[in-house]
Amino acid sequence: MKSDTHHSIRKIVAMFIAFLCLHVSAGVSLASFTIEDEKKLGKEFYDKLKSRGVLVTNPKVNEYIDRTGHLLLSHGSKSFFDFTFSIINSPGINAFATPGGYVYVYSGLIELTENESQLASVLAHEIGHIKARHIAQTIENSQKINIATLAAILAGAFLGGGGDMAAAVASFSIATATTLNLKYSREHEEEADRLGMLYLVETGYNGQGMLDFLKNMRKYEFYSNSIPSYFLTHPGTGDRILYLDGLLQTKYTGGGAESIIGSLDRIKTTLVIDRKDLDSSLRYFQNILKKDPNNTNALYGLAVIQGKLGNTSESFANFEKALSLSPDDADILRELGIRHFNLGNTAAAIEALQRAHSIDEKDSSTIFYLGRSYETTGDYRASLRFYEEFLKKNPDDILIYYNLAMLYGKIDMLGESHYNFGIFFKKKQRIESALFHFKAAQTFFPPDSEMAGKIRKEIDSINENPANQEDKHAKD
Repeated sequence: MKSDTHHSIRKIVAMFIAFLCLHVSAGVSLASFTIEDEKKLGKEFYDKLKSRGVLVTNPKVNEYIDRTGHLLLSHGSKSFFDFTFSIINSPGINAFATPGGYVYVYSGLIELTENESQLASVLAHEIGHIKARHIAQTIENSQKINIATLAAILAGAFLGGGGDMAAAVASFSIATATTLNLKYSREHEEEADRLGMLYLVETGYNGQGMLDFLKNMRKYEFYSNSIPSYFLTHPGTGDRILYLDGLLQTKYTGGGAESIIGSLDRIKTTLVIDRKDLDSSLRYFQNILKKDPNNTNALYGLAVIQGKLGNTSESFANFEKALSLSPDDADILRELGIRHFNLGNTAAAIEALQRAHSIDEKDSSTIFYLGRSYETTGDYRASLRFYEEFLKKNPDDILIYYNLAMLYGKIDMLGESHYNFGIFFKKKQRIESALFHFKAAQTFFPPDSEMAGKIRKEIDSINENPANQEDKHAKD
């Protein structure tokens, strides 16, 4: 599974770099590679990553990385770009920036940082690359890549396929991406370090975090069987360490905070919990607890993973111990409630989830599982209240429309039931089923009602979509 994730990400990066190079090869010079061009290309790459499902979607994790990034931006010079900070769900150790203000950090890199100032230093460094427009300069240098090479890269990225040819194209794409994928010059790295250190210190972080991060990464390089991918795209580690050490001794001697936003350990715990390799997550938390048996985050993480693995008694024991150390921890209470719900202990689930909700009323997972729990007990009105609350916060969630449709059916609100089934099937791209339910919903509401207007709007959006018309004609 890990290799599949790496392969997908590398192919997307290869495709993106090829796309940039095609623009250059078609006659775009650095002078004509405008700010708007950077924004457009950066957005296309972001959309591609998002559509492939390689970005972390956990709202609390994303809020944390976004807050950290924008905190740094608020203390630096103004930029041409609106920045977007994202986490790539991969154990790889890397961070990179793309045109238009997009910064990406791998979850594996976050897990290796020791404190918030180290993570902030990585973001600050990438912000420096973007503000100095180093990527535009990289594109200028990429004109040496010929069209045939770019065509091969694009074929591997878009066409895929099997056999030796596809494997050769894919490996060639990866090799080319390694060469082009923002492998900055030493001068670029020095400037990004200088700018990043400025942003870091002006924000209030200890600049030592940037130096410590590089030293720890270098140590990891010596103890690892492979070079961390961060060093492949950010060369000159030894020179960078000397340069940063000099800055700290001569210019930035005032210290600063290791943490400003806080809760990095909980963010790291969440990322490890969400790994697909449960055994590696189990070992991660067990190793922490060997050194610190009362580490709340590790106990919480271990309890969740043990629950996923079916080790029920051990899971509840660790939940209990974690709550004895932190009785008002909404995350622990939420996951305990979800565990009870999955085992059919509905009353215990509601008790834990209600406690979590009283502490953190905004948590979407808590709200959703309260809805499911009350639905299970037959308290449909309470369930509906929580489902509708969840929908307000998560209008793009597909499953909530199915749950609402089923629940409205149980309380004989058939028009609303058909309407939500229609939304559900529309989002699933099952157009005929969506139209069936929207038209059925129409029969339950007066033509001049608000609901009738919403239904007509949905039907019109389907009928006006050219893609839907093509599908209809193809079936006819």
